[in-house]
Amino acid sequence: MLDVVVVGAGQAGLSAAYYLARHGLVPETDFVVLDANPAPGGAWLHRWPSLTLGGAHAIHDLPGMKLPAADPAEPASAVVSRYYGSYEKTFELPVHRPVKVQSVHTLADDSAMLFPKDDGGVPADIAGPPLVVETDRGAYETRLVINATGTWDKPHWPHYPGLGTFTGRQLHTHDFQSVAEFAGQRVLVVGGGTSAVQFLLQLADAGMETAWSTRRAPEFTSREFNPDWGRDVERRVNERTAAGLPPLSVVGVTGLPLTQQYQNGIAAGTLVSRGPLQRLTPDGAVFEDGSTFEADAILWATGFRAALDHLAPLKLREPGGGIVMDGVKVARDPRLLMVGYGASASTLGASRAGRAAALAALDRLRVPATA
Repeated sequence: MLDVVVVGAGQAGLSAAYYLARHGLVPETDFVVLDANPAPGGAWLHRWPSLTLGGAHAIHDLPGMKLPAADPAEPASAVVSRYYGSYEKTFELPVHRPVKVQSVHTLADDSAMLFPKDDGGVPADIAGPPLVVETDRGAYETRLVINATGTWDKPHWPHYPGLGTFTGRQLHTHDFQSVAEFAGQRVLVVGGGTSAVQFLLQLADAGMETAWSTRRAPEFTSREFNPDWGRDVERRVNERTAAGLPPLSVVGVTGLPLTQQYQNGIAAGTLVSRGPLQRLTPDGAVFEDGSTFEADAILWATGFRAALDHLAPLKLREPGGGIVMDGVKVARDPRLLMVGYGASASTLGASRAGRAAALAALDRLRVPATA
């Protein structure tokens, strides 16, 4: 019987594992870390090769070990994979991979005796029997689960009338590799986040004709991205998760930084939205203002949703579609802690959320946290 199973070895999952070990839990004996990826790096492992370290969102340090200096022109996926791999070795955090978690459910009621209630061995605030983490490489029984699966495996594809009639290629950010595959094409980019903006600039630089569609006018901001800003963003995202509503994307709260590069793109007409889509046609799109764009390809930069299908047996969803959270604690099930959901789905708060989850787990296990 394990004390904790950490599901996911991205930034939040590694942070949680680091703090569990730092405060006395023994890897492989008291807790394990499971990861579906074939190598270290979390979601960064899947970023397209043309996303360089210099062009990526800020890559935040993991606890206890700073990101080493690297060439800004190197692919971010390679830099982060190397960094996370070194981190796992340095802090002796063996990660089981590739391991696909298929479901998390409660152990059969007749196994509840594994949690004796009168010997002081298990805290009273861990309600109910143990959890079973079912994977494609066997099952793990555990008192607690720290879920850190993030969003990369759950790309969001919105529906529009005529979606199935478009005869060109459609792909999502999840599947993007290089602008070279769009050579000579007219490309419609849909989505209001940073990925959409970066795709548009790369495509335009490579000579492709583009159009940009967003549901709302793009929100460019010159506000300084400082710690106070970050805390305000997390507060606003957490207000929704505390109410059991599906979380908004962090970019949906922050807006887009008005960098010189983005200003140039606006001036050139590349970063000017045509507005919302009304429908798709076999050869392109019709916008809500009635204008049209003939396209060879549609790139859906429409974000991701929390990858939580494996938690369905625990019945955590509220009528509004979200999961009620108190920070990293799941209101419906004290055996589960979640990071990479809501505000911690971005690099803004992932490491702090991992620490919070580890400390909450230690508290529930009644393991005293050291300084």
